[in-house]
Amino acid sequence: MGVLLLALDTATPAVTVALHDGRTTLATSHQVDARRHGELLLPAVHRVLASASATPGDLTDVVAGIGPGPYTGLRVGLVTAAAFGAALDIPVRGLCTLDGIAYAAGQAGLTGPFVVATDARRKEVYWARYADGRTRVSEPAVDRPADIAEQVAGLPVVGAGGTLYREVFAAAGAGPGAALPGVPEGIELPEHQSAAALAALAVEKLAAGEEFPPNQPLYLRRPDAQVPVNYKVVTPK
Repeated sequence: MGVLLLALDTATPAVTVALHDGRTTLATSHQVDARRHGELLLPAVHRVLASASATPGDLTDVVAGIGPGPYTGLRVGLVTAAAFGAALDIPVRGLCTLDGIAYAAGQAGLTGPFVVATDARRKEVYWARYADGRTRVSEPAVDRPADIAEQVAGLPVVGAGGTLYREVFAAAGAGPGAALPGVPEGIELPEHQSAAALAALAVEKLAAGEEFPPNQPLYLRRPDAQVPVNYKVVTPK
């Protein structure tokens, strides 16, 4: 039986979906809208399946980006992936969103050590260091760019976090751009997650018999929304 893998990720502002048959990417959908993950994801899945003349019943695997990412957006992709897995009785595997971006950077031609950083809001970034596009050498973390400047000094920074905080990283000799070591001139580095890269990485890991991380969200901090405490009593005693 062949592979037909659906990959999706909503941990960054991109709502990204791809279909992979184990050899190549058959179809993709990529929309950047940080506030409409729930509205855009399922239509994107339907478009990708239709473009490849496939149905949900044809799927053999689902892969979802597990973050790190903002609480609400990240849950959309993970819940959708879990629903497909339960309905179709197929495996659902998670992959770190930063790993997918790193893999895309490697495919684009980036070599040597680099950093992936995405926007974590609150003037922070989600980030991790990589030896290359397939090798992460630090655990995902969330920090203010200025607090990690020394740790990433001299390294290319891939992702929206590097662009958003360009000046902070540049002060440490890091940041986006072809002027930095390891960034060949003319290559285009990814800003957001690409489900096509996530799917290709998953297929590569499956073929090599590699383990996947637990299919659990990497929030790294508490959600913005909190349950109110000390409710005011308004009913008569």
